[in-house]
Amino acid sequence: MIAQLVGKVSHIGDGNLVLDVGGVGFAVHIPTTLVLHHGDVVTLFTYLQVRENELALYGFGDAEEKQLFELLLSVTGVGPKAALSVMSTLSPDTLRLAILNGQPEVLSRAPGVGKKTGEAIVLHLKDKLKRYGIIDIQVSEDDADVVAALTALGFSIVEAQRALQQLPRDQALSLDEKIRQSLTYLGR
Repeated sequence: MIAQLVGKVSHIGDGNLVLDVGGVGFAVHIPTTLVLHHGDVVTLFTYLQVRENELALYGFGDAEEKQLFELLLSVTGVGPKAALSVMSTLSPDTLRLAILNGQPEVLSRAPGVGKKTGEAIVLHLKDKLKRYGIIDIQVSEDDADVVAALTALGFSIVEAQRALQQLPRDQALSLDEKIRQSLTYLGR
């Protein structure tokens, strides 16, 4: 099993890259949220999928993301493409929050993940997240409400999370003020 690769990015595609490790180029599927540049030396935590006629590597920036990816794969009906789509659409905190709060509609915003798949993910992973202790969520309920409000207005989860990260953390802001400042950041 290939659990980790350290190498130089030699090619970047849409959702994949080639990592040069000691003169050998490994094709690795990555979430679109992982921002890398040609020539970067990186460490990727990898998951190797073995099929009858194919080997596929999936790489993540940290071990936590890889663990969440593997948990998604443990759900019947969720393959690597759907799991990678979820990882590309939702931050680890948002993913955990959606599962723990029983919000399959948040999961179904990922391309290739429908309502039933979102419900299956919530049903199968809620207890697993608690059992494995993967519940260290640093997102407040207000922050989750801000993300929900922005996505209801048509923004993507990634845009909503980016706007939320721009809010000052040293000030106690009301929910309305957080939404207003987020909308200002997003230009609407």
